[in-house]
Amino acid sequence: MDYRRDRVALSVHLAGCLFDATADLLKLNPDGVPAPKDLFDRFLGWAARGR
Repeated sequence: MDYRRDRVALSVHLAGCLFDATADLLKLNPDGVPAPKDLFDRFLGWAARGR
């Protein structure tokens, strides 16, 4: 609800979540990180498409 009228702020927030998740994934499983496209789609792609 915090970002319902501010898609740019939502995207910035989600980019931060993507950054944190990527760091966690690399730390926990350095050989099994999903493809960058898959991570982008999960964290940012849906918001960019306006879903």
